[in-house]
Amino acid sequence: MTTLHAKQALLPDGWANDVRLTLKDRRISAIEQGVEAKVGDERHDVLLPTMANLHSHAFQRGMAGLAELRGPDSDSFWSWRTVMYRFALTMNPEQMQAIAAQLYVEMLEAGFGRVGEFHYLHHDRDGSAFTNRAEMAERIVAACDETGIGLTLLPVFYAHSGFGGQVPNEGQRRFINDLDGFAALLDGAKKATSRLPCSVTGIAPHSLRAVTPEQLSALQQLSFDGPIHIHVAEQVKEVEDCVAWSGKRPVAWLLDNAALTDRWCLIHATHMTEDETVRMAKAGAIAGLCPITEANLGDGTFNAEVFLKAGGRFGVGSDSNILIGIADELRQLEYSQRLSHRARNVLALPGGSTGRYLFDGAVIGGAAALMAESGLAVGKPADVVSLKPRHDLGLSGDQVMDGFIFANGALVDCVWVGGVKQVEAGRHKAREKVAARFVGVMRELMAAF
Repeated sequence: MTTLHAKQALLPDGWANDVRLTLKDRRISAIEQGVEAKVGDERHDVLLPTMANLHSHAFQRGMAGLAELRGPDSDSFWSWRTVMYRFALTMNPEQMQAIAAQLYVEMLEAGFGRVGEFHYLHHDRDGSAFTNRAEMAERIVAACDETGIGLTLLPVFYAHSGFGGQVPNEGQRRFINDLDGFAALLDGAKKATSRLPCSVTGIAPHSLRAVTPEQLSALQQLSFDGPIHIHVAEQVKEVEDCVAWSGKRPVAWLLDNAALTDRWCLIHATHMTEDETVRMAKAGAIAGLCPITEANLGDGTFNAEVFLKAGGRFGVGSDSNILIGIADELRQLEYSQRLSHRARNVLALPGGSTGRYLFDGAVIGGAAALMAESGLAVGKPADVVSLKPRHDLGLSGDQVMDGFIFANGALVDCVWVGGVKQVEAGRHKAREKVAARFVGVMRELMAAF
């Protein structure tokens, strides 16, 4: 049992002062407000719930910074994807596990308590299936087990290179499955995640480019309890190709053909009409936003103001994992809206804190997208992050939150997942061991890249 005392804590109904949290058996067993610290309490300035990172491709952490060299012509998502394919073809299972563990250490040090791993690096380097079809999925599970981060595993079904069932290209050979092969992979993934406490297994049809309507329907009939995530409308070319194939834009096609519910998370959904935006919100599908990656790839700007006014929910993910940070993602999300609307404090309620609105929305929506629980409340998972303000300025509540997100005014200090402290003084307890293995693996991969 662990007891934490905080000068301030963000509870589901708002900020509270002088709060004691008791963590027991992976859960929050008691919360007291307006009480002094007792002997043996861990003392902290600010306590928050951890946040879910709802969209990650772990292997891409290894190529962070390697695609920032301009080519002979203008660069785009599609030229970046070519570099990504080259990198994806190089690594073996042990190397991917090492990269994933490094990434998950960084996520925990940033205050993320759970990851939604959109996992599509399935096969051996020549494209043949491993004897154990879930070999690579098991490596993701092992990296989560080693680092202590919560996991919602989303095995990806990827069968085609373009709309209408186009034949996959050579660079995609490690991703490709038919329905029978994917069903076997999903069964193996479920067995692997069953060894992790509070884990969830869903599915991820990669995109409407990569699955046919018949395959999308068949995937939903498979046995799984978790959510359904799909990339959609990230690029203008994707929208144009979808219209040429079906006569409809991607999100409109999903709304008309896939019976979207709150079980679905639409990743990116960048290029939508206002009608699509409102209909998506009304359907309950969660927007999986990846602001840093979307900016890095030049994707565009999500129609957040319309979506949120229509009652939509959102969460954030680090996607390509070029940079890991809660404040970084939320700040980029708000700044993208400011540039688009040429206004300030776009994603906030009248008279309210922008940072608080963003943080609360991402905690609630991110957990829902990964079918996990969230919040500092009795009975909820003991997933807690402490902040340490850089300076004792006497700030309280939303002022601390706004400073954390927009001014680097506070640092992540400690992180508990399931009541186990994984991060102390900003450093994961396995940081050195994991980093040493990561460095060795990256040197091997760079020599062959």
